[in-house]
Parts: sequence; structure tokens; C-alpha cells
Amino acid sequence: MQLKVLAFVLAGGEGTRLYPLTRERAKPAVPFGGKYRIVDFVLSNLVNSGIYSIYVLIQFRSQSLLQHLSDGWQFGGILKNEFLIPVPAQMRTKGKEWYRGTADAIHQNLNLIEQSAPDVVVVFGADHIYRMNIREMIEYHQQRHADVTIAALPTDKRYAKDFGVIEADSGGRIIGFHEKRADAPTMPGDSQRVYASMGNYVFSTDMLLRMIEEDQEDSQSSHDFGRDILPKAIDRAEMFAYDFNTNNIPGEDPDKPPYWRDVGTLDAFYEANMDIRAISPELNLFNREWPLRTASYPDPPSKFAFDEENRRGQAIDSVVSGGSIISGGFIRDSVLGRHVFVHAGCEIESCVIFDNCDIGQNAKLRRCILEKNVRIPENAVIGFDHEEDRKHYHVTESGIVVIDGTRTPMQLSTITI
Repeated sequence: MQLKVLAFVLAGGEGTRLYPLTRERAKPAVPFGGKYRIVDFVLSNLVNSGIYSIYVLIQFRSQSLLQHLSDGWQFGGILKNEFLIPVPAQMRTKGKEWYRGTADAIHQNLNLIEQSAPDVVVVFGADHIYRMNIREMIEYHQQRHADVTIAALPTDKRYAKDFGVIEADSGGRIIGFHEKRADAPTMPGDSQRVYASMGNYVFSTDMLLRMIEEDQEDSQSSHDFGRDILPKAIDRAEMFAYDFNTNNIPGEDPDKPPYWRDVGTLDAFYEANMDIRAISPELNLFNREWPLRTASYPDPPSKFAFDEENRRGQAIDSVVSGGSIISGGFIRDSVLGRHVFVHAGCEIESCVIFDNCDIGQNAKLRRCILEKNVRIPENAVIGFDHEEDRKHYHVTESGIVVIDGTRTPMQLSTITI
């Protein structure tokens, strides 16, 4: 069966709980895993699934995201049905407002659906770390003759209070929604887990248009799919839950559960970065059959310098990105971005370091997140005395120290006069 598929990626998230990492950028543009951005995960999932017609809906602090999309996600112009286009709030409603919710973001861009007439519309968020074969979810949607299919993550019931929970019958048909309720119904045949909504949807186009237009007439609505539109549609639309645990990724161990992380807080963001540097990582970045795509830069290889006692460049159980130089420093259990310079005598343990940072000689860092362009002075000691750290930096309740950097200079062209 040939299907025309149009994708909307909701990438306008403000990411207030990730502050100060979101001081200068939207949440989907936050660096992750050394060389990537959070948004790369959903875009890679779409492209790897054969979906090439993509609109990225942007809003808050979008410049960093726009720059990244320009650097890494511009398709060729030969095939007009293959595109990735960022779309700001169009202000097409009477009040000329910013996006007021996930459903309103789609409503303000209904013209993009109407002019392309897709068979199905996929609406995915841009702020989670995961791999997903979206083609399989669409196949499930078509097999069930569904109007709406929602990606559902089987989750221990003790976390029900943290998620929107889907109630489904034994055939996967959705019969209820429960927003962040500790006593939410468990999965059919599994009394220990609930279906947590992943906020990823497949819609049959006609039903999506009908739902969106009707919701706009409701003055009490917050115009959100999870809170407003889908709960009201239970008795009016064929809705099914797609079990994320049944999703198969080419090149992955079929017995290994799919990886998904909500990186909405600094602690969760830090832990997800730590996941990728493990000996047997839960998230495999080395699967060539399902590559994680991102912007490509002309970086040189990373370099490890000196082979002297107490001055040997080393990185143990760590990820080190291109252009970084480990000049006599020691790194353990850490993730380093591009062009990080680690000077002699440094000791770096369990840190996440963004691009273009310089760690001064003999500095010691533990459980830190360094923003872009941070300069750590010689002999600095950070992450060992939290009372002292709080005088200068943001420190989470779990003791992760977040160090602000500076803006990356923009190179301009010059003219001769």
C-alpha cells in the first residue's frame, strides 16, 4: 500500500526545567551525546522510517535550532516531496497568537495539510531521547483502521503520577485517559505496568481536521491533544494504543527493550548522557542500519597527547567528539563535545561537556555539565564542595553543577573597500 505521509515535529518547547541550558535555546536544540542535539533523535527516526515530508514547528528561542537545521537537515532540491521546513507560529487565528498548545500548533498550519492532502499525518514531539521505527506504528494504524494511534510506553505503575496514562482494552483500543493519576488503570494482563503516553500520534487526515476545527470552537479548551482533544474523542473515533515495546529497529538486538528517556530536567538530561558512555550502552550510537543523523562539520579527529607518568592523555568509559584534544589530562565516565581542550594534570569525572570548552591545567571537575565555550581556570576544583559551588554556579538537588558559558561568535563575511 502506498501512503502519503506528512510529519509535524513539535519543536517549540521552552524547556524551563532545563534552565540554564535553555537560556539561549529551545529545548530541542540543547546539545546531547557530544555531537548531537535533542531534535536529531525524532528527525532521524522519521528519515530512517522513510518519511521525508517534514515540517518542524518552532517558537521559543528558535535561532539555535534554526541554525542547526540549516547546518544539518537541508534535503536536496531535486525531489519536491522531500523537504524539512521550519515553521514559526503563523498567527492565522483571529487573535493572532503564538501556539497555545499542541493542537493549536497544528491548527495554525492547517493550510499545510490541506494543500498536500496526505493520507496520514504524524505528529511527534522533539524533546525525548529514543529510537523508533515509525513505519511500524503507521502499519499498525492502518491494520486497525484507526482514526488515531498513540505511541504508548509500558511503565512501572509507581510512575503513573508523572505521565498521562492510556487505558486500553486487550485489543489495544483506547477506552480512557488519566492525567498523572497514581491510581490509573494498568495494562491489560499486566497489573504492574501502565501505558504512558509518549505524546507521539498518527492521525487519519480527515479525523484530524475535524478534531482540530471542533476544538477551536471550545473556549474552555487549552488546545492540547492529550488534555483536550483526545479524551473528548473516545466515543467518536477509533483510537488505538501502539505498544512501543513491540517496535523493531533494524540492527538492534530484538530481545533488548527499546530505549526512551524524557530529558525534561537537568538530572534526567545528565543521566541520559551517562547512559551512552556505558560499556554496553542502553542506547547504541553505533548502529549503522539506523544511524543517528546530525549536522556534519569539518572537524579533525580527536587527539590524545603525551605518554609520560602523571601526564598522559586518557579517556576511560567516555565519549570524545571530533576536534577535541586531551593533552595530558585524565577523563573517566564523561561525554565531551566538539573542540574541547583538556590541559595537562586535569581530572574530569562523570561530566557532560559541550563544545569549545577549555579546561585549565590541573583543574578537577566531578559531576558537572559545562555549557558551550566555558573556560575553567587552572587549579579550579568544582563538584567536590557544593556549598562553595552554589556561590558561583547552578547546582541541582542531586549535586550536579551546571556551569554557564558564553555565546558562540558568529563569523561574518567581509568586503574590501
